[in-house]
Amino acid sequence: MPHLFDPLKLRELVLPNRIGMSPMCQYTAQNGVPNDWHFVHYGTRAVGGVGLMIVEATGVAPEGRISRGDLGLWDDGQIDGHARIVQFAKVQGCASAIQLAHAGRKASTGLGWGPPKSLSEAEGGWKSVAPSAVSFGEGYAVPQELDETGIQKVTEQFVDAARRARQAGYQIVEVHAAHGYLLHEFLSPLSNNRTDAYGGSLENRSRLLREIVARVRAEWPQELPVFVRLSATDWVDGGWDIEQTVEVCRMLKELGVDLVDVSSAGLVPTAQIPVGPGFQTEFASRIRREAGIATATVGVITSATQADQIVRDGQADMVLLGRELLRNPYWPLVAAGELGQTISWPPQYLRAAPVNSTMR
Repeated sequence: MPHLFDPLKLRELVLPNRIGMSPMCQYTAQNGVPNDWHFVHYGTRAVGGVGLMIVEATGVAPEGRISRGDLGLWDDGQIDGHARIVQFAKVQGCASAIQLAHAGRKASTGLGWGPPKSLSEAEGGWKSVAPSAVSFGEGYAVPQELDETGIQKVTEQFVDAARRARQAGYQIVEVHAAHGYLLHEFLSPLSNNRTDAYGGSLENRSRLLREIVARVRAEWPQELPVFVRLSATDWVDGGWDIEQTVEVCRMLKELGVDLVDVSSAGLVPTAQIPVGPGFQTEFASRIRREAGIATATVGVITSATQADQIVRDGQADMVLLGRELLRNPYWPLVAAGELGQTISWPPQYLRAAPVNSTMR
């Protein structure tokens, strides 16, 4: 079996190792444009040795942002800021993915470190949309239910954003269908009360995701991968669950998705989540085994031996790190030393590297 520092080939793209940076919103953009904070933040992790960095949830439309500080790709004027990050990462040997997102009923909130609530128009907010007029919870506005015209508009927004992502040089596009945002809201019966072609059965509730994925896959170069991020469960009885996730992953594989980024939760604020080391890895393992598609796992993965064992045991094809890379952007360089594996170092840092390290 492969190990954490073996390369991973997805279509014609070869990642140098199986460590990825999970997308984590920085809430620091102005009008959706990346700035110096984003350049330093992402550039540092690329220098630190991750094989892949997934840039944070990036709005496909202004109204699809979680907050006014979100990145965006709804306008051509936002492309250059993304390209600067991607080009620097590529020089470091790090591949770049972009997570395209629409926040749905969880849009129009304050910045991520503020109180979790919808902002009024007077506070700089905007009207949110969703599959059904059902609020996320206390403090959140009731969204406007999307009609069929609105649904088709969202699809076009994802496709247009994917085109801009490729112009920026991204090598992977990830469609965000997790964490209670718009596409997850369509999937879960807890947030989707529709009675038309986009509600009711699993086939109908997954229709928008499948339509968007099919269109994005057609827009994206055939030699490059497409990912989808899914919440494997809502952690609530009667909600979205692993059985439905596996079935949808079978559909996504047929549509040309190359890897499923497996997370969980986010649909309802009252979910009881059994957080602990690797608590979501079994979901990735089951999807990989039963749907026959590559997976990445995330969630309280902190040690080199833990991450390596996940890959060696075939539980997932990649390990994504979130908070651990915020604490230590050079985690991959340190992990390679702990595991006795070779990883290339930037020449500027080579004086600090183990004796068996190579230079980029």
